[in-house]
Amino acid sequence: LHCPNALSLVAFHFVSSIDTAEAYGKGKAETCLGDALKRLSYDRSDYVLTTKVFFGEHGPDSVLNQRGLSRKHVVEGLRKSLKRLQVDYVDVVFAHRSDPDVSIEEVVRAFNWVIEQGWAFYWGTSEWTAAEITEAWDVADRLNLIGPCAEQPQYNLLHRSRVEDEYAPLYKRCNLGLTIWSPLAFGMLTGKYSGAKIPEDSRLIKEKRLADSLTVEKANAVDNLKPIARRLGTSLAQLALAWCLKNKQVSVVLMGASKLEQVRALRGEGRGQA
Repeated sequence: LHCPNALSLVAFHFVSSIDTAEAYGKGKAETCLGDALKRLSYDRSDYVLTTKVFFGEHGPDSVLNQRGLSRKHVVEGLRKSLKRLQVDYVDVVFAHRSDPDVSIEEVVRAFNWVIEQGWAFYWGTSEWTAAEITEAWDVADRLNLIGPCAEQPQYNLLHRSRVEDEYAPLYKRCNLGLTIWSPLAFGMLTGKYSGAKIPEDSRLIKEKRLADSLTVEKANAVDNLKPIARRLGTSLAQLALAWCLKNKQVSVVLMGASKLEQVRALRGEGRGQA
């Protein structure tokens, strides 16, 4: 996927937010995005840019001090991300996972420090439990610091309990916003895996972890949604995206693509973020 072409196809038509992470492509995703944004010369105030730190730029190969949520890695990791992205700041920096080896107070202080430096406007969490988010807010309130403004969880028609049940008390108490990922359940909600069969050129054929998540029960659930989409005169993907956007707690729906054809299709699937 050619990054500048993809961005030019969707920019400001229905995409206002761009999300990445230090670990995506072992740092190459941020580098590619930074090069594309510079080449396209968009005004920085025209879009929201977010990234995530935790796994390190080398993913599983990152050494101990190059991953996690220690103050050292939050500061050094975000500094490297900004350099790859060729920007002075991101709008939101997310803690890509929680870190049991680092106190919540250190995490809260670290993210507040990068905000104070002007490297980010806000910070958030990704795939944290409700208890962890609550503790972060308790610490932030006690220290008169900024708590996490948003959580980035998986959410779709096949994966609902955390967003709808576990996080329910947080929306009012913490004014928590959601930036949700995998609205199409790794492509399952496009309908291309009918009968739990995996096409040769699909993402699931390349990633065993994802292929294992395609159960017969999920495939049957998707098949049961197809008549509803037909009755509404829409595609299954459009139905799945609209369903996510209908949830008033969802602020941003993250969508991805590996081919320009998919980007073109996404332009017609609804208004979201990429």
